[in-house]
Amino acid sequence: MEAPCPLSAKFEGTFAYYTVKDRLTQILTKVIDTVHRNKNTFFEAHGDEGMEAEKKALSFFSKLRNELQTNKPILPLNDEKPDTQIWNQYLDYQKTLLSNGEEPSWFRSPWLYVECYMYRRIQEGMLLSPPISEFDVFRDVKNESFFQSQQAMLALCIHLQELKGKMSSLSNDEVRDEIHKLLQVSLWGNKCDLSISGGQDNSQKTSVLSSLEDFKAFILVDDMNSLWNILSRNRDGNTESRTRVDIVLDNAGFELVTDFVLADAMLSLNLATEVHFHGKVMPWYVSDTTKRDFDWTIQQCLAINNKWMSKCGQTWKENLKKGRWVYHEHLFWTLPHEFCTMAEVAPDLYTELQKSDLVFFKGDLNYRKLTGDRKWDFTVPFSQALRSFHPAPLCSVRTLKADVQVGLQAGVGERLSATETDWMISGKYGIIQFSPAV
Repeated sequence: MEAPCPLSAKFEGTFAYYTVKDRLTQILTKVIDTVHRNKNTFFEAHGDEGMEAEKKALSFFSKLRNELQTNKPILPLNDEKPDTQIWNQYLDYQKTLLSNGEEPSWFRSPWLYVECYMYRRIQEGMLLSPPISEFDVFRDVKNESFFQSQQAMLALCIHLQELKGKMSSLSNDEVRDEIHKLLQVSLWGNKCDLSISGGQDNSQKTSVLSSLEDFKAFILVDDMNSLWNILSRNRDGNTESRTRVDIVLDNAGFELVTDFVLADAMLSLNLATEVHFHGKVMPWYVSDTTKRDFDWTIQQCLAINNKWMSKCGQTWKENLKKGRWVYHEHLFWTLPHEFCTMAEVAPDLYTELQKSDLVFFKGDLNYRKLTGDRKWDFTVPFSQALRSFHPAPLCSVRTLKADVQVGLQAGVGERLSATETDWMISGKYGIIQFSPAV
């Protein structure tokens, strides 16, 4: 079966159209505001040079916003990062897909491409504005989201410590139920996405744990038993067996803490022997996790005035020190490429993922890249939509915030479309969708 065409803002009235027209403009406006609000910080750190850099960055972002709003052609990158050439080659590739001398542009090219491109151009704007090049324009909203979600994080850390206190007496069925519970927490943690809310407060104020039964009806694909079949092998095996789990991260803040809790539980319950995390090499999609966010979150938990949360922070720090947790970053995660090209574009990363027993892909952007961000029929099997991307058994854990979804039972997508026009973009529904290695 031939893959359908990519989602694009050229289809007026679609979520892609409104995203490019409204939400991306809103995010750029917030970037401009953030840089301007930090001008005193830049002056204190760098003097007049910092002030000049602020003006230069503001000018760059204002011009970028105008390019977007007036549907200008996509421009090549002009910085000197290791991925610049790959991006410019991809622009050349996009040109080959068009006829009659048409240029790739904001409202005519694939949505996945132009949205990723905007975040890469934001990075370019900072890189071309030394000495403030290292400034993360999304740092403040990420930090704020973390602090506003603290009560929900605390409830989760207490739950984890209580689970650890009784784990020696748990039966296999009870362990399975506990891991299913934490998988669901990790799923609903994905609701807290600042690129979807345009940077507005989208923190988790209350404990998710108490709502899991109510939320179950909104899980459209539930492959948790397939995950248990893989994870329980290590528990049932001999002491020499090793089970590696990889988590391709999405948002910092509350969602990242849900991922930490899940990873900690998998190690503590002998379901995995090592967990590898994959984050972004630059600020991305407002709230995506970078190395700084990863380390900062552990440090915050460690320093907090609560014994349960600081105990978690201590354990997580030790896990990294002992190599039970490993953090990776790779340029590929911040390219516009669909994952089916990974083996060709980033063979080293594909080889790394092949070492895994199970790879979790968190969130919406990863799902869009897994499926090529295309308008597949709802019933197309997940493994088919992945095309050639099968490095290891993998699982998408996402709440739906983009109009692409595969692997549904016949009639489910149509029934939801008839009753809830925004079911694919509201974050109300979720999936825990598994594909075995082929």
